[in-house]
Order: sequence, then C-alpha cells, then structure tokens
Amino acid sequence: MNRTEFKFNENKPRILYQIKFILLITFQIPSIIISLLIFVFFWIHRTYLRSLHCQSLLFLLSVNFLLLTINLPMPIHFYKFGYVSPATASFCTWWTFIEYSLNLTSELLMVVISIQRHILVFHGHTCNNCRKRFLFYYIPLSLCLIYPIILYLIVIVFYPCDGQQWNYQSNLCGYANCYLVYNKILAGFDWGVNNGLPIVIILLCNITIVLCVKKRRHLRQSNLSRRQQRRMILQLFYVSCLYLIAWLPSLIIGLGQQTISSDFLADFQTNYALDLIYMICLFLSWICLGLLPECTKWLKKKLTFQLRSFNIIRPT
Repeated sequence: MNRTEFKFNENKPRILYQIKFILLITFQIPSIIISLLIFVFFWIHRTYLRSLHCQSLLFLLSVNFLLLTINLPMPIHFYKFGYVSPATASFCTWWTFIEYSLNLTSELLMVVISIQRHILVFHGHTCNNCRKRFLFYYIPLSLCLIYPIILYLIVIVFYPCDGQQWNYQSNLCGYANCYLVYNKILAGFDWGVNNGLPIVIILLCNITIVLCVKKRRHLRQSNLSRRQQRRMILQLFYVSCLYLIAWLPSLIIGLGQQTISSDFLADFQTNYALDLIYMICLFLSWICLGLLPECTKWLKKKLTFQLRSFNIIRPT
C-alpha cells in the first residue's frame, strides 16, 4: 500500500490527533517515572511486600506499567502520523490483542483488589491461614492474568478471518476485530461480561466498603482511627472515579449501539469515549502512590536530601 494513501485529508481531525498526541506523551512520561520510583521503593523496602495490600497494588501497577511502555506507544505513534504503521493485518491483530488483554487484566485486578480489600479490612483473619490465603488471594490474582490472555488468543489471534476488515486510518485499526465485526454473540459477551460487569462490581464494592467503614465508625466497632477511615474513603473514591470516568462513557454508548442502533454516537465513541480508557494507565500510578503513604514519605525525604545537598555552599 502506497504511503501517500495515509496522509491526512480534509475529513480527518488532524488538530484533534495532534492534541491527543501531546496529551498522551505529556502524561505518559511522568507516569512512567512515578511507576519506576514505586518499584525502586519496593525493591529497597521489601518488608512492605509482606502486606497483601501492597502485593496487590504491585500487581496492578506492573500491568499498568506494561500498558504505559508497550501498548501506549502505538496509539501515540498513530496520533502523531495519522495512520497505522506498519499497515498489516498481523500488526493490527497483535496490537488489539495486547491492548484488550492488558485492559481486561487491569479491570479484573481492580475487581479482585476491591473485594480483597473488604476482606482484609473487616475479615483480616481469613487470610491468616496459608491455605485460605492461597485460595482467596493468590488464585484470584493469577486468574486475572491468565483469563484475558487465553480469551483473546482464541477470539483475536486464532479467530478465523481474512484480515480485510482493518481500517489503517483509525486508532487501533478501527477496533475491527473479526469477532466484534462478524460475531454479535462474542461481541456482546466481551462488552457486557468482560468490560461492563467489572466496572459495576468495582462500583458496588467501593460503595459497600465506604458504607461499612461509616457504619463501623458510628457503632465504634472498628480499630481504625478516624484519619485512617477518611484516607481509605478518599482512596476508594479516587480509584472508583478513575475507572468510572474511563469506562462508563464507552460502555453506555456501547449499550445504545446494542439496543438502539449500531451507529448510535459512533463518531463520539471512536474519537473521544474509547480514548478515555487511556486515563487509567496515565493516572493509576499517581493513585497507587497515594495508596502508599510510606512511599510518599520516602520520596519526600529523598527529594529534601537532594535539595539540601544541592544548596550547600562549600567554602573556597
């Protein structure tokens, strides 16, 4: 295919692409730096990894780091040039496989973490036993990693298709996977069960734990201080808002496309709603930093030490 076929034309939102390129790369770099600093913190202070809560956050942050470093450069490249390169069916297949599997892994990990956080806060004795810890903690986290890979290997990589449906002048090759284009049952399952249901569970879990914290504080049955309760509520609020803002617009439009018309808000879905999902990988590291006050204190201490060292006036 001739390279000139991929040049911007009057119908393509060139300015919008440039804005998206600037925003993505502007927020990507700080997020990668914050992620690396958190990894360094855990490497130096390995005792914190004895906490199950810290382990789950490290799992989530690791998947998010893969999204930042492996997947995000591809949409950044697209928005810079306005076309998919290389423009091949195999590249689109593996690009969609990487993005779909990592996004679903992130969603499922957040679901499991939300449920496990409720267990750890109010039923912490459940994970004291090694067998129960393995059953209720490590197995669910492992399934969050295994299930998306197997699922999308089947429906994306090994799905029988000629590869002629891809759109090389649209981000993620037009989201034109064969199972989405030609199989409404698989498309509905992927949209409803894999993407929609996790968001609903995340919302319900976070609402439930907030209500439980407030109830136990009112009944004075909790060992948590008022400051810890307030911080927990704010943390859950930020995490919930991030996932809701990123996923709800796309899911609501998808529901309209399933029930009203396949063209329901199609342009808004392609140009705006689907790109909101990138907010998760761009801002999740900042939220994880907020969930780790020890890491924040360590970073402040290091930064203060460096500033003092820089400002020392040595005699001549």
